[in-house]
Parts: sequence; structure tokens; C-alpha cells
Amino acid sequence: MDIYVGFDSAWTDNPKAPGAICAISIENGYPAQFHAPRLVSFNQALAFIQNVRPDAVDGITLIALDQPTRVPNLTSMRPVERVAASLVSWLGGGVQPSNRQRTGMFCDASPIWRFLNALKAREQPEEARLATNGLYLIEVFPALALASLGDGFFGRLSAPKYNPGRTKNFRLDDWNRVAATAAQQAHLLGCKELAEWCLACGKIARPRKQDQDKLDAALCVLIALHWRLRPREESVLLGDLDTGYMVLPASPQVRDYLTEPARKLSVAIDGTFSRA
Repeated sequence: MDIYVGFDSAWTDNPKAPGAICAISIENGYPAQFHAPRLVSFNQALAFIQNVRPDAVDGITLIALDQPTRVPNLTSMRPVERVAASLVSWLGGGVQPSNRQRTGMFCDASPIWRFLNALKAREQPEEARLATNGLYLIEVFPALALASLGDGFFGRLSAPKYNPGRTKNFRLDDWNRVAATAAQQAHLLGCKELAEWCLACGKIARPRKQDQDKLDAALCVLIALHWRLRPREESVLLGDLDTGYMVLPASPQVRDYLTEPARKLSVAIDGTFSRA
């Protein structure tokens, strides 16, 4: 049985602003169990993963985490984030920079490092695609993934404004579209319960930030499923394990857009560096 986990962490460990996590187990090619998104701290996320993953599980567990896991740079942002930012800015969004000087997020005492050390997952994205057993983790970026997953999310200033925490920019119609897109992707992957959860999420009349965290956890698990179950050319591994990376669904348009900034910044796409 293979288990897919989506974890939208909170980056910091603030009890008043937790992250969210969900999981789907797949047995013999069919969804066997759906663990609906719920709010968690880092410690609670560890316990959740242990609970959904039996000690003697026969199969792979793949965790898709929406937080940088390879952050060697002391300042500024990682090269992979600069490439991602070129597209995200064009779409009308922003990229949070990650560096070791961000106290509580990526400094030596940050909870992400304790979480990763306790989890002991392998971080080898390509290996995780084909493995038949073991515990793996990949870094993902749900907001950027939407540009490949949903009709109408790729285009100048077309990024959906679906964060209820940003009241000035939040659009309920965008919230509905993101939830509908997630439901459609879940349906295409054969995950009926996840699709139903996403549809119900889209019907929330007044979404809160916590609802968005749960929806992002659902997007994370969809990216994990997409990485393993869809053809390889429908995803992209942007960056590398030394300086930072992201696993993303990649439409032809998104892949084409990322190619030039990746070349200029010497950032690998699918393990290959392109130079002028």
C-alpha cells in the first residue's frame, strides 16, 4: 500500500497559526483511505505520519511539503526561488525568500530541521517516483502548481487570490475556482473522497486562513500523486539538492516559461543545466 501525504507547514511553530496535513493511501491502484485535511503543529504532523504509515507498511510513503528543505544560503533567496519568482511575479503573486537568517523559519533552531531530523525521510525526488517502498519527502509549491493544474491560472496577472488572510486581495470566486480545480485533479487521479472534500471546501461561504491551509494541504497531496502517477513529462524538477529545488506539475506553457530564467541563473531543470 502506497501512502501520499500533503503537508502545508506553517514554517514557524506558532500554536495560533498551525499548518495543515492530509493523506491518501493507494492499494492495488485504487484509493483505500482518505485522511481529510486537519490543522497540525510540526510535532502533530510527525504523529499523523506515523499513524497513517504502519510500521511494517509494504509500499512507499511520499510526503509533499510546502516549505523549503534545502536552504544553504545565509541571505537573500535560493536560485530556484529566483527562477520561480520570474513566473510567479508575471502571474501576479510573490515568492517568500528562504535564507538561514530568517529566525524561527530557517535558522539552526527552526522547527523544520527538527521535523526533518525526526522524520528521517529520503529526499531524492527522482528515486521517489519509481520506488516501491521506503519513506520519501519532496518540496513543493502549491501556488505555482496551480498555473499548470487549472484553466485560467496561467497568464499575465492570472494567479488566483484565494488567501482569506489577505482581505484586501481575497476573491471568493478565485477560492471557488481553486477548490474546483483541486476537485477536478483529484477526480482525474481517481480520488473520489478527496474530490468531494475539495468541492465542499469550495462551498464555504466565508473561508478563513485555516481553510486555505487545509486546501493547500490537499494541493500538496495532489502534487505528490501527480509526481508518481502521471507521465514524467507532466512534472518538472526545478533546481537541485545542493542549492534548493521544487517539484512542480508542469504544463508545456509553464515549462517553456521557466526555461529562459533557469538558463540565465544556471538553475537545473530535470537535472540538466542549460547555458548560453
